[in-house]
Amino acid sequence: MKFSPDAKVFTVEIGGQPIVSFEAINTREANELVKEAWFHHDLKRLTSKSVALWDGVSAIRSRPASEQEAERYSQFAAEAAEESGDILLAFLIDLDAPMSAP
Repeated sequence: MKFSPDAKVFTVEIGGQPIVSFEAINTREANELVKEAWFHHDLKRLTSKSVALWDGVSAIRSRPASEQEAERYSQFAAEAAEESGDILLAFLIDLDAPMSAP
C-alpha cells in the first residue's frame, strides 16, 4: 500500500485507550471518521477478549498517532494488499476472530 505524501497517521481512542490507527490529510478529516455511522457499527460489532470495542457510550476521539502507533500503521500498510481506495485501519489491539455464520 502506498502512503499519500500529504497524509499523516492518526489514532482513534475509545475511553482513553488507543484502538486503531489510520491515515488522514488533516485533523478535520481524521475527526470525520469518528462520526461515521459505519465506523460506529464496526466498533460495536468487533470484539477484543470477548468485549465490544465500543459500548456506544464511551468517548471516541482521534488524535495524531504516537511514533510507535505510526510505525505499527506503517508496518501494517506495507503488508496490506494494493490500494483499493478504502481507508486502511490498523488495529492496535488484538481482535477476536470473527464468529462464523450458523
